[in-house]
Amino acid sequence: MWNQAIREISSPRGATKLGEPLFQIMGYRRKGDVINLKTVDRALVIRLDDVGDMILSTPFLRELRQAIPQAKISLVVKPAVAELAAGCPFVDDVLVYDPGPLGYTPTFDRMRRTLRFAAQHLWLRRFDLAIVPRWDADLYHASHLAYWSGAAWRVGYSEHVVQHKRAMNNGFDSLYSHALMDSSLKHEVDRGLDIIRFMGGNPKNDCLALWEPQHEEQPLPNMLENLGLSHNTPLIAFGIGAASATRKWPQEHYVELGRWLTREYDARIVIVGGPSDVETGRTVAQSLGKDVINVVGMTTWPQLGTLLRSCNLYIGNDSGPMHMAAAAAAPVIEISCHPSNGNPYWSNSPLRFGPWGVPSQVLQPDRAVAPCKEYCASTDAHCIRRVDIERVKDAVRMSVSNRYQQAVA
Repeated sequence: MWNQAIREISSPRGATKLGEPLFQIMGYRRKGDVINLKTVDRALVIRLDDVGDMILSTPFLRELRQAIPQAKISLVVKPAVAELAAGCPFVDDVLVYDPGPLGYTPTFDRMRRTLRFAAQHLWLRRFDLAIVPRWDADLYHASHLAYWSGAAWRVGYSEHVVQHKRAMNNGFDSLYSHALMDSSLKHEVDRGLDIIRFMGGNPKNDCLALWEPQHEEQPLPNMLENLGLSHNTPLIAFGIGAASATRKWPQEHYVELGRWLTREYDARIVIVGGPSDVETGRTVAQSLGKDVINVVGMTTWPQLGTLLRSCNLYIGNDSGPMHMAAAAAAPVIEISCHPSNGNPYWSNSPLRFGPWGVPSQVLQPDRAVAPCKEYCASTDAHCIRRVDIERVKDAVRMSVSNRYQQAVA
């Protein structure tokens, strides 16, 4: 009986049953049913996913600022994204929230975390508008945080937009005042801008953005000099990391590709990645010797963005650094684990999360490898192994040829 009571209180239905009387007493929820952006004084954006998702949200944040120039905008992110988000020029403040372990089932512990954070950081701000830009399954229950923010207008994508979200987030629509229903296949950048259109805004700029570091960082010329580079050195970034092993192209392939690039193009390879990629970066660097520079785990996110601006090409897995490279205007060759015949709505699909706004090529497995079907369901590098080195070499040749043609045009 006790466990059932906890589940009830923690569920969307239980949250609204408890929350609405509370917010009435506190004087919240006093806006009309129709969103009026001109009357928004405080807005909350909740982005509880990873660095790549944050980069893909930069057009949304920029255009939201344009739509509500009079408002103060707060951004909620996970601790792993806080360093990157801290310098965002489109928001007034960044709030760091630890949602705890990933999970689809509402729990009493998650509700307690949510209520504590709302009481400490959200209620005194008296938000008019709360937005959850994520279209896919709500992995960390950002919709619950939007509900408990006290905002009258709470906007997010419906639980019914895709089948697996219906299964994982049953009842979550009740936490929104406005739930968007759009099941069409779109890139995540377009998803964010569609929210602004839904609210009555008119977004015009869909370019990704990087911003200058907030604090004193090593200037680019000094960084390149300390790495043994000059501005005339052809520089190719290898993005060896990813959020899961499923997305990681084998490290021995990067070694062979790096040797070929140094022979064919006299290029320098710079290996980039986060703290979890340090061992892989060290292994690849040791195999390539003097022709590689390994900065895996050695840069801040702002420093990495600065470095990627100087790269002539980025080759790597679907990851945060890949989206940073696109934001830095570097041509991108993405090596994807998602099979060409896979489900285009899945979370690894390049049609949803591919490089945005730059010359790019996406190399996918030509088919799923059994037992995988609609997507790579393995816990290690499985389907991605079907992307062979020769395909990547061909993509490099095409990228070099395209840049040459642009230079002489």
